[in-house]
Amino acid sequence: MRKLETSSQSTNQQINNSTNHLHLPKILIAMKMIKSLLILSLLTGIIASCKNNYANNGTSGDKMAATVDSSNYTEVQWLDSAKDLGTITEGQKMEVSFRFKNVGDKPLVIERVQPSCGCTVADAPKEPIAPGKEGVVKGVFDSNGKVGPNHKTLTVIANTRPQEHMLVFNVVVNKKEGK
Repeated sequence: MRKLETSSQSTNQQINNSTNHLHLPKILIAMKMIKSLLILSLLTGIIASCKNNYANNGTSGDKMAATVDSSNYTEVQWLDSAKDLGTITEGQKMEVSFRFKNVGDKPLVIERVQPSCGCTVADAPKEPIAPGKEGVVKGVFDSNGKVGPNHKTLTVIANTRPQEHMLVFNVVVNKKEGK
């Protein structure tokens, strides 16, 4: 009888081991599915974040439509497109502004203004500029860590032909005393 019990226990143990092996592939498949879902969720979050950043940069659908549809194109005259700001001391922030006039017959829509580097923050009119009216594109240059001559650009994207307009400013930054 003992031999039979031992044999029976051995058989049960073999069945339990083989059953555990059957569950292992299911667990691996479930883990792979969970991993795939996590990656998909992460990618969806990143894409949504990028779309929100683009929308929050002042580029609305209406502004983009104006620059895509050539029937909305107008003409712009830059009253200032290049400026020499002279010399400042490192650490100062220098504001620069560029005036323009809509000389076309459609509202002028500035889709966005892109600075050439992170040391300059640009600001453009939020509303369209009516024909015959003037507007201003502004920028603020932060001179921290920019000792020496600086040549910076603001690229304006608008419903004009050409769509890109380069505004330029130059400034010399002197090293701050005591540094």
